[in-house]
Amino acid sequence: MKDESARRLRASIGDALGNTICDALKDPAVVEVMLNPDGNLFIERVGQGIARVDTMLSSDAEIVIGKVAHALKTEVDQDRPIISGELPLGGHRFEGILPPAAPKPMFTIRKRASMLIRLEKYVADGIMTVPQVDVIQEAIAERLNIVISGGTGTGKTTLTNAIIAELVDVTPEHRLVILEDTAEIQCAADNHVILHTTDSVDMGRLLKSTMRLRPDRIIVGEVRDGAALTLLKAWNTGHPGGIATVHANSAIAALTRLEQLVAEASHQPMREVIGEAVDLIVSIERAPQGRKVREIVRVEGFHDGKYLSRPVGTVSKSTGKALHVA
Repeated sequence: MKDESARRLRASIGDALGNTICDALKDPAVVEVMLNPDGNLFIERVGQGIARVDTMLSSDAEIVIGKVAHALKTEVDQDRPIISGELPLGGHRFEGILPPAAPKPMFTIRKRASMLIRLEKYVADGIMTVPQVDVIQEAIAERLNIVISGGTGTGKTTLTNAIIAELVDVTPEHRLVILEDTAEIQCAADNHVILHTTDSVDMGRLLKSTMRLRPDRIIVGEVRDGAALTLLKAWNTGHPGGIATVHANSAIAALTRLEQLVAEASHQPMREVIGEAVDLIVSIERAPQGRKVREIVRVEGFHDGKYLSRPVGTVSKSTGKALHVA
């Protein structure tokens, strides 16, 4: 009965979303679906940017938000006008907003990555250079801690999945413990565990449990609060070779962002801890022609009030050779 009830609820949500959105969610090229308060529906596709594709009535959008709230076992109304969670159809990330927080009902659906893009494909598509791939592969082999930074919708999780695939190829024997808020990370390792936060279990609590799960590498889908300090300490105390993502528009801004997150859990800046724990920052951004790995920076500590860092994976103008991690 439970399975049948869940099936009917998913079907009901699909009917409410309509054919245009449901077809988009099945399209591997689609990244995000966005309904604006004015009823205009936009879809972003890989390599094609964002385009207006259809319209939806406010009443229909409100029905969608209400059905998703029901599926998530919560309520949404004027007093609680915002809902966030995993869409029952495919586990995509759903964000819905009702008045008075928005002029009219609106929502976005960030698609869960449906296909794994390898680093070679990043090079073929012009998102990354061969020297940058070499740096990442060296960092994996040397068990460096990698932070992937970028703004919203830059493809941090997709890049994380690509790096994890490389990691599994290089060290298939490693046990990976993966922590995330929503199900987005893909991992083909034989020995891996994926844990998710809940309303009662936050990222900090998961990280503390992780220490007892015998991880070789710790991977966090997104660092967004004071749990950053727990992760950095874990990386510094016998669990190197991890990966995490953070919202920041450049590599150096990623270090500042980590400082801000650590400050939520400590009155001390902890810059030395950050400088010791973070080894490599890969910064990805949106460009007019698509996504692009903007820079890769090697972090070598914190001294005399500043982070010691240098760009890697770029080509030296004097020698024509790539600057690598070592």
